[in-house]
Amino acid sequence: MDELDNLELEETEENEEFSTSVNVEDVTKVHTDHYGAEDIQVLEGMEAVRKRPGMYIASTSASGLHHLVWEIVDNGIDEAVAGFADEIDVTVDDENVITVKDNGRGVPVDIHPKTGKSAAETIYTELHAGGKFDGSVYKMSSGLHGVGATVVNALSSWMEVISERDGHAYYLRFENGGHTVVPLKVIGESANHGTTVKFKADPAIFRETTVYDHNTLREHLRELAFLNKGIKIVFTDERLEDDQEKTEVFQYKGGIKEYVGYLQKGKTTIMPEPLYFEGEEDDILVEVAFQYNDGFNRYVYCYCNNVNTHEGGTHEEGFRMTLSRVINKYGRKAGILKDKDENLTGDDVREGIVAIVSVKHPNPEYEGQTKTKLGNSEVRKIVSNVFGTQFERYLMENPKEARVIVEKGLLASNARQAAKKAREATRRKSPLEFTALPGKLRDCISRNPEESEIFIVEGDSAGGSATEGRNRRTQAILPLRGKILNVEKAGMHRIFDNAEIKTMITAFGTGVGEDFNIDKLRYHKVIIMSDADVDGAHIRILLLTFFYRFLRPIIEGGYVYFAQPPLFRIQKGKRLDYAYSDEQLEDLKKIYVDKYEIQRYKGLGEMDADQLFETTMDPETRTLVKVNIENAMEADQVFEMLMGEEVEPRKAFIMKNAHFVKDIDL
Repeated sequence: MDELDNLELEETEENEEFSTSVNVEDVTKVHTDHYGAEDIQVLEGMEAVRKRPGMYIASTSASGLHHLVWEIVDNGIDEAVAGFADEIDVTVDDENVITVKDNGRGVPVDIHPKTGKSAAETIYTELHAGGKFDGSVYKMSSGLHGVGATVVNALSSWMEVISERDGHAYYLRFENGGHTVVPLKVIGESANHGTTVKFKADPAIFRETTVYDHNTLREHLRELAFLNKGIKIVFTDERLEDDQEKTEVFQYKGGIKEYVGYLQKGKTTIMPEPLYFEGEEDDILVEVAFQYNDGFNRYVYCYCNNVNTHEGGTHEEGFRMTLSRVINKYGRKAGILKDKDENLTGDDVREGIVAIVSVKHPNPEYEGQTKTKLGNSEVRKIVSNVFGTQFERYLMENPKEARVIVEKGLLASNARQAAKKAREATRRKSPLEFTALPGKLRDCISRNPEESEIFIVEGDSAGGSATEGRNRRTQAILPLRGKILNVEKAGMHRIFDNAEIKTMITAFGTGVGEDFNIDKLRYHKVIIMSDADVDGAHIRILLLTFFYRFLRPIIEGGYVYFAQPPLFRIQKGKRLDYAYSDEQLEDLKKIYVDKYEIQRYKGLGEMDADQLFETTMDPETRTLVKVNIENAMEADQVFEMLMGEEVEPRKAFIMKNAHFVKDIDL
């Protein structure tokens, strides 16, 4: 699935996957009854950050690495939102050094009365030192409330800061996790104003990678430009080839209204343009933009102070309940909803919607340090007041568009009721209770989900080999007949009437929709095992689309994998090897030299049971590709583009990303 950039595919060797590293020194210490004050470690400042970086940036993987950039960029965004800056430049060079420059006021340089150091040095070396606490300097802030700059410094090999203000340019440098090596000094005169931060992430902390992903940086910076209308963000990636555009400029005067339009690319909208509503109450700024398309999916993205709160929260609750209330109220008043009709549900009125809900709050409260869910109770009512009043007025003043919105909800309601009836057939009362299924499940003996796995295989031939070669105790086989329905294009009633889809839902045991329960998942490995060709890739994306739209928690929980069958079998005498790529085959040919035989596997059915188990199913020898959702918004867009109705965006994507390979001499 090379085409799904946003699905992180992580290869894992089975025999390493569940290994646990144990430090012998930790378990062989002499135990004593003594436990006193001298046994208590006190970690202060930068030392605490380096010792427990996960407390501040969630992880030291690629996501944590990029979090360093966001923290410094957020400082520039805060300057811009406060009205003191209008441009932020972000550059990554060939050595993966990040430079962030804004044209704000420049960090203060006078001596701080408590630390005795310059304010600039204090900001980058002292936790909880900044201008984001009492609201007098920044009305709202995106960063970690006074720890962001310090955390980045602590987790960097080195950092340089230049502050331009008051006619001078000031410089300071830190090394080895935030230690000051060049205290603040004047390096020249300057008529400019602003702050430049340059840093190199410490490989001793970020052991997985210190290489920034171009698309991750690009998309996040674009998102920030959408969320802060008018702000200019310039992104330069010096690592790109000379024939590639190294610099991009993001600036959107329409803000989140333009964002909705951007997210609607590849979709057929049923409204002339996105709707936009804005208002402020109790110093809380609310922005809502949305537009309907003729599809079935629902996209509601929520932000607080530019942070994507992907688990929602009170701002999303305020939007959802108000959308339902206002549409139902208007539908009744206009006679579009009859007395016999039940009220449209939240799912009904959100079908086909693309919406952005953004709030700017002076004192946000989140659930957890990672800020995935907004908790301020007052926001619910404020969003409802601001959005509800303006949306009601819009519907009254635009009866044609209002009717389109209500009728879209009515169609969704009718489809929902039909789908509910069809969904009843997928409910499973016991592990052994099956109706006549088109693809018969060869279940495993174990009823322990943690050790059970199910292979989804196309066709009876491959299904037969897999069934014969499997470990019956832990491995279940579910053969499917042909390709499943493309759920991106189908209505709900068709989806739940589809025999192959009903088979999978029943076999997994989780239910679907309002009945879904991840705790009932019967297999903790759902393995898609398809042929290593174009048809096999198509089957994988059809299955992934279904999983993503209707069973997303099984992907988010790390339960979905791709099997990796070999492409070639090479043999010389009694020696036999398998190649899983063209490159591996070429390496093996050099070892075999001559007089060897090569078999190109066109499908799983060409392997006998023993070969299939040895190469693709045996946990001791196989390699699986684990599917992770790296970015849900990007995933939504890619699935829509690859599997939706619009042909041109898909064609353009294929032409841009197709890789052609030369014929291989067998």
